[in-house]
Amino acid sequence: MKKVVLAYSGGLDTSCAITWLKDRGWDVVAYIGDVGQGEDFAAIEKRALRTGASKVYVGDLKKEFLSDFILPTLQAHASYEGKYLLATALTRPLIAKHLVEAAHREKADAVAHGCTGKGNDQVRFEVTSRILDPKLQIVAPVREWEFKSREEEIDFAKAKGIPLNVTKKKVYSIDKNLWGISIECGVLEDPSVEPPKDAYQMTVAVEDAPDKPTYLEIGFEKGVPVKVNGKSCEMEALVAHLHNAAGKNGVGRVDMVENRLVGIKSREVYEFPAATCLYTAHRELEALVFDRELFHFKEALSAKYGELVYYGLWYSELKNALDAFVKETQKKVTGAVRLKLHKGSCVVVGRTSPYSLYREDLATYTEKDKFNQKLADGFIRLWGLPFQK
Repeated sequence: MKKVVLAYSGGLDTSCAITWLKDRGWDVVAYIGDVGQGEDFAAIEKRALRTGASKVYVGDLKKEFLSDFILPTLQAHASYEGKYLLATALTRPLIAKHLVEAAHREKADAVAHGCTGKGNDQVRFEVTSRILDPKLQIVAPVREWEFKSREEEIDFAKAKGIPLNVTKKKVYSIDKNLWGISIECGVLEDPSVEPPKDAYQMTVAVEDAPDKPTYLEIGFEKGVPVKVNGKSCEMEALVAHLHNAAGKNGVGRVDMVENRLVGIKSREVYEFPAATCLYTAHRELEALVFDRELFHFKEALSAKYGELVYYGLWYSELKNALDAFVKETQKKVTGAVRLKLHKGSCVVVGRTSPYSLYREDLATYTEKDKFNQKLADGFIRLWGLPFQK
């Protein structure tokens, strides 16, 4: 019997996939990656075994996720189309890496995932798998099976006795991790419809947020967030604190129509309260300590970095080269940034750094001004000289 290691979430698609694969003669080993979903993994493991998996791996990937995936992306200020902070996209190359390792341990013939043929995750899983081990076969049940809708999957699951955690009335597809959450399906597929309140998991509606703003200060050392309000904090606890503080103030919601890698547009709803705070603070600190050319160049690089992550090219040579550049830029990104969280907004209200390039004596319009304004005439003449006819 051929063996396959399936990336298993415990959701509808992967639960149906275990039975579907077994019906076609596969010995199915389930791999569960804990990337901070906050779920009952013992229960998910039992569900996989009850559904027909011969063995289940549960990998605690949270620290690796934070240090090797979230942090480099934060330092690069990577986003997709200026809005998506890549929360789900970041987990796929990480899980795929461990999926391949589990396949090696099990001497499996293949790896499998529960991604659809319309989505981006299939690309991320499969490209990573082929980079790390091109000899492994890849099985994608959702692209092959007979079901045309999630409702049909639910009917199949009920007929096969597969335990479910979704219903036909509430068929959101939810993917959560340490960095944020993505919500799809159901009424969200109509881009003209406002997302219902029950779709959101981590943030309150703006109208329900407190009238009084929340202030907090984030401290960085060489680009790494290490303090909240002056207190040292491990990154996992720091992210959790920011999720709570920002989420209560309605900060971190994104409702967007994005261009998927496969060529279709999709309506996506995301929540990333902590990431919103950290991106805002980290970028502001770089604005304080970078010279103009470095700041502008890195801004352009950030979009490319985000595309590489979104397109599943985490292990590409270009991504590795960009990582080296970003790491070099972080040497002086040390200091603190004060944020004001209020009714869905995250605003910088203060910043300090021992490496600050800001000089009050040059920027001021008071008697402290040391800027020689007479030099401006010569500068302007030379600057515009190439464009004069």
